[in-house]
Amino acid sequence: MTGSIGERKTDHITLCATGEVGFRGVGTLLDQVRLVHDALPDLNADALDTSVTIFGKRLRAPIIIASMTGGTDDAGKINRELAAIAEERGLGFGLGSQRAMHVRQGVERTYRVREVAPNALVLGNVGVVQAREMTTAEVRALVDDVGADALCVHLNPAMELVQPGGDRDFTRGLETIARLVRELGKPVVVKETGCGIGPRVAVRLKEIGAAHVDVSGAGGTSWVGVEAKRASEQGDARGASLGEAFWDWGIPTAASVALLAPFGFETVIATGGIATGVDVAKSIALGATAAGIARPLLKALVAGGRAAALDLLDTVVTELRTAMLLTGSANLAALRRAPRVLTGELRLWVDQLGAR
Repeated sequence: MTGSIGERKTDHITLCATGEVGFRGVGTLLDQVRLVHDALPDLNADALDTSVTIFGKRLRAPIIIASMTGGTDDAGKINRELAAIAEERGLGFGLGSQRAMHVRQGVERTYRVREVAPNALVLGNVGVVQAREMTTAEVRALVDDVGADALCVHLNPAMELVQPGGDRDFTRGLETIARLVRELGKPVVVKETGCGIGPRVAVRLKEIGAAHVDVSGAGGTSWVGVEAKRASEQGDARGASLGEAFWDWGIPTAASVALLAPFGFETVIATGGIATGVDVAKSIALGATAAGIARPLLKALVAGGRAAALDLLDTVVTELRTAMLLTGSANLAALRRAPRVLTGELRLWVDQLGAR
């Protein structure tokens, strides 16, 4: 495993598709959300409305194929395949970090998916550290080049501290987000990368006018773990050791969604360990607008091709619809109001850090 941006992206795809890079001792805590059964739903299963409108695009189900990759030929193939699937199924699609587009010529094509997804919701992606060093016009050019409907500005300090040659200076992040919210001309989604967003950060984001967040919580792919494996392969003992120590660091996805729900963000996307339609339903019930699915879909695509990826998504939607009927929820707004019981550690997170 090596260190250029392209080689790093290749490493990321390989590890996420085939490696053991999930959280080890920490889960999403979605298993500690109990949706309350409605024995008399008084609904027609075929008439349930799973649609949601995000950034002006109507999705048939509240599912976004979450940000994963870009910058290499293999990444481009994955992006086009997944974007085409999003178009076919009426879902959203998120690009991986577009940093490579800014620093290397010739990789733009690996991020351009509008040819196969002319109508889908497409989310661009840039790191806050990289955006800090770019003008707003340069960031806007990245968004416009791929025809994105909104831009995810990702936060990844834990991952970078472990990554060989990763960033160390995270100053002016809030200032950078505030500038983009004011000047970009497109919605800005503040997105973590596997460690979650807590209430203290939510307060600061609300103060600068940020209206959209993607919690990307702990419990799914550990990007610290990914970088720990890369560090080990490169003989970086310090990085590998640090990654092992912080492999399970972060706010679990369910806790992050529940803690951010009272802040009134226009959009809350629940990513981080979302693997089933029941996970999606529980996320919506906690206050999410939509849920993002990443590594399970990548693994399905790599192992079984387009058919396997479509089958996974169809199963997720079927499970979501089933959960909606069994909670008496005719649409997503009703599901968000559905009664639920929080247990165990999740209850502790909400009780100790939630709004007073």
